[in-house]
Amino acid sequence: MKYETQKIAYQYFVAATLLFGLQVIFGLITGAKYVWDYDPLINFIPFNTSRAIHMNLLVIWLLIGFMGGTYYLVPEEAETDIYSPRLAAIQLYCFVAIGVAAIIGYLAGWSWGMPFLEQPTVLKFGIVIVALIFLFNIFMTMMKTKKWTVIQGVLLGGLVMLALLFLFGVFFVRNLSTQYYWWWWVIHLWVEGAWELVAGAIIAFILLKLTGVDRELVEKWLYVEVGLVLFTGIAGTGHHYYWIGTPKYWFWVGGIFSALEPLPILFMVIDTLRDVREKRIEIENRIPLYWAVGSAVMHFLGAGVWGFAHTLPQINKWTHGTQVTASHGHFAFFGAYVMINLTMIYFAVPRIRGVSLKGHGRSLVALRLMVFSIFFMVLALGIAGVVQSYLQRILGMDYLTTQDYMKLWYAVMWVSGWGVVTGVFIYIVDFFSMGKPSKITA
Repeated sequence: MKYETQKIAYQYFVAATLLFGLQVIFGLITGAKYVWDYDPLINFIPFNTSRAIHMNLLVIWLLIGFMGGTYYLVPEEAETDIYSPRLAAIQLYCFVAIGVAAIIGYLAGWSWGMPFLEQPTVLKFGIVIVALIFLFNIFMTMMKTKKWTVIQGVLLGGLVMLALLFLFGVFFVRNLSTQYYWWWWVIHLWVEGAWELVAGAIIAFILLKLTGVDRELVEKWLYVEVGLVLFTGIAGTGHHYYWIGTPKYWFWVGGIFSALEPLPILFMVIDTLRDVREKRIEIENRIPLYWAVGSAVMHFLGAGVWGFAHTLPQINKWTHGTQVTASHGHFAFFGAYVMINLTMIYFAVPRIRGVSLKGHGRSLVALRLMVFSIFFMVLALGIAGVVQSYLQRILGMDYLTTQDYMKLWYAVMWVSGWGVVTGVFIYIVDFFSMGKPSKITA
């Protein structure tokens, strides 16, 4: 750690880690509602509430993790301290308070209604204020730099895009098709545009610091990746427009450009492995490298292969709204963004604490357990979705009848969920014990 204000990131990582644990707990609660016929929590935490809390905690802790990663990354790239550590602290407390208020509101039935954007309008305005504080602080920090880097530019572009796109989800539109049109501008373009830029900048920074690769090489491929992400990501939004009354040309645009979306993720896999192999540099802290490579592979499989498998209109007309979508969502978010955040945490926290993670086996146990459990979870959801698509969409069975034929795969999903939760809590223990001796060896 080169700058004192980089320690701000640790507070963000603590908040993100705790919310991550809470998110997977609500995931287990939600999954149990698929498995058990009797739901003792139905009057307190019904399915729609537990699902909303599970998904919103995902978004909140990932954003907090991105913010923490940014506060660690920017000082080293800009070669200066954070403009205002006090603003950074206020921003974190406000964001956490908004998240807590949203969860309490969901439990009390206070919700906007749209998935992922259930926050009532007043809380959305609070999120906008938090985003403005964050952008101001980061921009003022970057303005002190003597030389802008590509990593800084890509990161700032992603953050600005992230904040602007959220505005399309603040206001309510009475026409449901129009509402969903703008809703996808937030949901898809966040994930396929803004978040991809932030993730790309973070991976480039970590690779640069871990491997000692020439900055020009990292930045060259970052340009290619950003270009493809923006090109395929923006046009690929069309695969969400199939069934909301938009013109038929979206069938072609959405289908074709969705097929290109795995390409930048594939470049990430190739570059990560190639840079480490060609430089032949002994890396003392290999844990973030394992997480980075794992993220690249899972990113490609989850967001790329799994997504493309059901976004072509000829397939999507049968699978849309089934458990196939849930399978893709879990796979893509875990590989693309959960693992990116954990990569940054395992990279930054040891440096903040001044410790080494060489031979730190507990983190590898968490990595392996989470990855394998997620894989079996999304496989079970995918099979359940195929069964559902055939019985409900082809044979014409009603929704509730099809659920009985999916119980086995729901059970596999729920057991796998326990594996994910176990891995997450091993990670939480590991996070708070970094710098202490571990009895588990790699």
